[in-house]
Amino acid sequence: MNETVTISTAEYERLISAAEDLADLQAVEASKADQKDGVYSEFVKRMLDGESLLKLWREHRGLSQTALSKLSGVNRIQIGDIENRGQTGSITTLKKLANALDIQVDDLI
Repeated sequence: MNETVTISTAEYERLISAAEDLADLQAVEASKADQKDGVYSEFVKRMLDGESLLKLWREHRGLSQTALSKLSGVNRIQIGDIENRGQTGSITTLKKLANALDIQVDDLI
């Protein structure tokens, strides 16, 4: 049996709007669940403020400089120099760091 219901145009539009809002909320929650790949507004704000990309990615991954050093094979002092003194590492160093952070080298430049 095929039943029909009649509603006002205003009610129909309200229901459509509510469904779109729910879809948006679900998309936001899904992106929050995957923090490994998600980049949040605070990250972007800090990046635009000129903070070290290496430091931002390291913190985003929840790593200390020591932990990143162990994962990448790059000396912790060198990581600190890149983060705090604006020094650039060699392409080999950046590649090791990017691999350890599971990002592209371009994300550090």
